[in-house]
Amino acid sequence: MRNTTLCLIITIILFIGSIGTAHGQMNRMFARAVIVDGDTIPFYTLKEIQISASSCLLSAKEIKQNQRLIRNVKKMLPYAQLARKELDKLERECQNLPSKKRKELIKKTEKEMLAQYTDELKNFTTSQGLVLLKLVDRETSKTSYVIVKDLRGKLRAGFYQTFAKVFGYNLKEEFDPKNNKKDDLINRICLMIEAGKL
Repeated sequence: MRNTTLCLIITIILFIGSIGTAHGQMNRMFARAVIVDGDTIPFYTLKEIQISASSCLLSAKEIKQNQRLIRNVKKMLPYAQLARKELDKLERECQNLPSKKRKELIKKTEKEMLAQYTDELKNFTTSQGLVLLKLVDRETSKTSYVIVKDLRGKLRAGFYQTFAKVFGYNLKEEFDPKNNKKDDLINRICLMIEAGKL
């Protein structure tokens, strides 16, 4: 029962996370641009990050003490990155579609993702699901609750949050490596994985 619930929550995060953010950003216009040699180049403000030599690397002791967390992050990071990629894909495909066609594309994408990932998602543990919630926020810069709320509305997001809480999940929990030691550890693990050092 717990694995089935986890499967449902992760499917919601992967699928709704992607399309919810896409829906929220689909009609945005660039507010800023820079003109260079007559070409207009979009200007994006990115979230500030701080990197120092000590914050990027895990010590040998930390690696030894956190083998389970490292294993979970290695397993869940590709799924969080998949959510971000699906977001980008749906943004491109839905950008100029009328509402009816967009809904059809979203339903088709949902069906394909469920067929492809349901069996895998059923095997995730609770701790892996908790890590995935953090990683989705890390990759998309939105909590799973906000993503669901943007797409399905506050009532549906509240329902999913209540349902998740029964099984020990919090869709509102933010990824905050600056103020949360575990999130900082997860972030450093991700940085080392992405750099090919783990």
